[in-house]
Amino acid sequence: MSQVERTYYEDSYKKELTALVTSVNGEWVELDATIFYPLGGGQPGDTGILTGPDGKTHKVLDTRKGDSFEHIRHQLDTDDHRLQPGDSVDTVIDWERRYRHMRMHTCMHLLGSLIPVPVTGGSVGADKSRLDFDLGEHTLDKEDLTTRINELVAEAHPVVFGTITEAELDERPELVRTMSVQPPRGVGDIRTVRIEDVDYQPCGGTHVNNSNEVGVVRISKIENKGKRNRRVHLLLE
Repeated sequence: MSQVERTYYEDSYKKELTALVTSVNGEWVELDATIFYPLGGGQPGDTGILTGPDGKTHKVLDTRKGDSFEHIRHQLDTDDHRLQPGDSVDTVIDWERRYRHMRMHTCMHLLGSLIPVPVTGGSVGADKSRLDFDLGEHTLDKEDLTTRINELVAEAHPVVFGTITEAELDERPELVRTMSVQPPRGVGDIRTVRIEDVDYQPCGGTHVNNSNEVGVVRISKIENKGKRNRRVHLLLE
């Protein structure tokens, strides 16, 4: 099977796509191209609707990576969908949910830029998210962080996407901020996200095109999760 076309990278704002079924395994369906982001990097898999050639619609409950980079699997709400390889299907993502993930994921990069220590974990949500930091001797204040992150949002920094080779990344290990999630290796160039004048790092998530799309955010809580680890909770207002 040839590699799936990751349309969500070419245009993260694309809401609908017609594609061909390439593989069926029960309720899991693979397509030759997809706008559905698969679970990874702390960001949930997309959900939405798939309509088959018979006109019947099925909910897409989740999207996951397959056994290798070439595969992305879409979980339908039934295994009695009668789809077969070669069928043309119309797909629509749950845009409201996806866009909130895009805003959140971008905001988490803004937050990371304000706390100059390694990230030990994180989770993207539609309403609330979190980042864990190996804080060491640094201190955090949620009101100060809330003010500073909203300043970055309001400054309207463009978000630019690119790639970096594995060799280039090896020469700049400081770009990998997240200790728990490493960029994929052996699949070609690695995707990068640059928030101009703010942050630059490899990242496979979906993001907005400008920081001002994030909107008003709030640091709701900072938790002690160990001797050095602090968990910062983030809300979209």
